[in-house]
Amino acid sequence: MSDEKLRIDDIAKALGVSKTTVSRSISGKGRIGPETRERVLAYVREHNYIPSPLARGLSESKTYNIAWVIPGDSTVTELPFFQKCMIGVSGVASANDHDIILCVVYEDNFENLKRLIRKRKVDGVILARTLYKDPVVQYLINAKMPFVTIGSTPYKEVYQIDNDHVSACCELTEVLLLKGMNSIALIGGDENHVVNRSRKEGYLKAFADLKKPIKESIIYMDADSQAVVVRSVNDAVNKKVDCIICTDDMITSYALDEIRKLGLKVPEDIKVASFYNSAVLESYQPPITALDYDPKMLGAEAASALFSLFNGEEIPQKKLLHYDVTLKRSTQ
Repeated sequence: MSDEKLRIDDIAKALGVSKTTVSRSISGKGRIGPETRERVLAYVREHNYIPSPLARGLSESKTYNIAWVIPGDSTVTELPFFQKCMIGVSGVASANDHDIILCVVYEDNFENLKRLIRKRKVDGVILARTLYKDPVVQYLINAKMPFVTIGSTPYKEVYQIDNDHVSACCELTEVLLLKGMNSIALIGGDENHVVNRSRKEGYLKAFADLKKPIKESIIYMDADSQAVVVRSVNDAVNKKVDCIICTDDMITSYALDEIRKLGLKVPEDIKVASFYNSAVLESYQPPITALDYDPKMLGAEAASALFSLFNGEEIPQKKLLHYDVTLKRSTQ
């Protein structure tokens, strides 16, 4: 029999011991005499035996799986972000001999994730998005399941990997204010998404830092549909704002389309910027001023943090990653 097909049964028969004795000798668990254990291990080394993931999982109380959890209400434009994050997660997971189980959840229905945890099919969880009021986070805390979030969360003692949205959005807004754009509208998404709150916080901080008055009437949050974005753009244009900043790429694309329908030109008539850049904005002319982040790095850092937790290592409660402010012709 070739070494590749060697099983615990074969080792037990060859040595005249039970399968339990072989398993305990390999795992180092259970009461086995040192001479017997060494005899089993010597045979294992001689035949290059590698336990199957299932056998190793049973002996080590591990599944060798982690859950990659994405929101089921993701838009088509959000999926590339989650895909790039997953590439980062996958690389680290593979290096640590783990596989990924994709799990799609909804704010009011995440029974599939509960089932994975109840049946002990995963060793840990990475959440791809966080909410201000987040039942998934609360469930994982109560279940005492190791997990890391991509994105910040107000829940205490949760390990978080995020981009420094507050600083990034503050810096971009300050640049525009210093360029003489005093009337800058903000159009943002659902405020239950922590990322939108963080980006709004950065926008407000820029005005406070530069001691500029904040005009609440040109801040439009919960613009979670094209119709709401269109209404917000029209209201901002009627109030003669200098610039519109949008919290993400999809909102920016809706805003640009409406500005074009209104017969206005960017940047001559109104300037536009985005707090998140992606391929969605590449086709627009002029090129759009935006913030650049690295989703793959987010995923890799989150997975690394999770494996550090598995190993009992101390890690920071929250790690913020870098960003780039890319100024283009849409705000010239």
